[in-house]
Amino acid sequence: MSKALTASFAKKLIDWHGRDGRQGLPWQGIRDPYAVWVSEIMLQQTQVATVLERYPRFMKRFPNVQKLAAAPLDDVLAEWAGLGYYSRARNLHACANQVVTQFGGKFPSDPLLLEQLKGIGRSTAGAIAAFAFHVRAPILDANVKRILARLFGIEGALQDKAVNDQLWLLAQDLLPQDSQEMPVYTQALMDFGATWCTSRKPVCLSTERKCPFEKQCQANLSNQVLELPHKVIKTKSPEFNCDMLLLRHGNSVLLERRPDKAIWGGLWSLPESPWRPKETKDQESQRDGALPEPHINAAQLFEMMLSREDVSALLKSCQSFERGEKIKHIFTHRRLWMQIWNVSIADSVQLTGDGLKWVSLRQLGKYGLPQPIKVLLQGASLVRGDDLRN
Repeated sequence: MSKALTASFAKKLIDWHGRDGRQGLPWQGIRDPYAVWVSEIMLQQTQVATVLERYPRFMKRFPNVQKLAAAPLDDVLAEWAGLGYYSRARNLHACANQVVTQFGGKFPSDPLLLEQLKGIGRSTAGAIAAFAFHVRAPILDANVKRILARLFGIEGALQDKAVNDQLWLLAQDLLPQDSQEMPVYTQALMDFGATWCTSRKPVCLSTERKCPFEKQCQANLSNQVLELPHKVIKTKSPEFNCDMLLLRHGNSVLLERRPDKAIWGGLWSLPESPWRPKETKDQESQRDGALPEPHINAAQLFEMMLSREDVSALLKSCQSFERGEKIKHIFTHRRLWMQIWNVSIADSVQLTGDGLKWVSLRQLGKYGLPQPIKVLLQGASLVRGDDLRN
């Protein structure tokens, strides 16, 4: 391992950031640990352009940890709608309550204590400590792992514990000695991985810009830039079908709260059937009748999703039942095809099922809805976009 690179890395990176790093982001240059924490959680698995729009809005609605802790979870999920990975929103709410009850409303500066809070891992704890408290704490997100693997020629899969441990030790060794440099150093590290040492188009493979580490980077010197870090071959994402019930009575639609540990956990969505593995074309052709989809009627649909008492009441009140559109939604590790069924009932039916709720179309903005369901309701002209934005 190059001692010269280890000794010069922090200074070169900070100098690079002064010339080419991102400037003027709304979460840069702040020391409020609450604001830092919210930005770090929101930036996980969300594009910067999206966060630039949503972060100020979230901070305006929940300006401090006390306001966030006191807010109903539904309000937090509604504000988070469209950002995906909704466990982050649930963890934000739970973490805010921990900070208020266990730490008197003040975030601890010790990374080890930060790690004990809900939804905060080691790298996020390091970022909060570095930005808000100038603690010499390393970060090691996916971008940083890629930078270090390339610069120091570290082989092996990043998922391997030995490789991961090696990277953490290296990240610690590379920290600047002056703790006052920790905010700019940490931001520079994030920016360098996000904009220069990228996964597919790093600047060293173009002639437009010159990487400050090109003469020291082991991956560049050995022509392995795109080979490092080693990638695990991903299997094809499984695909599933399900049926969803768009049930209306007057100006209200039936929503169901999803289990916390399910996909879209804690959000309000349309009642749905169990997921079924999507058939291949060969399987479809071998099915009796070779129909593209099995025939279904209102009774069968209700029975898949509702209690026996609710099924009987809805069938008596059912005015119309028709197949709606089919929606494809891509998750990180799976794909879901949702067949929508449009149903209208004549009378107000009091349903007994847990988590079921009739919601006025104009009140939908107060509920956290999965993005495809939100788009569905807008596209079906059931509600204006303003109503869903609250």
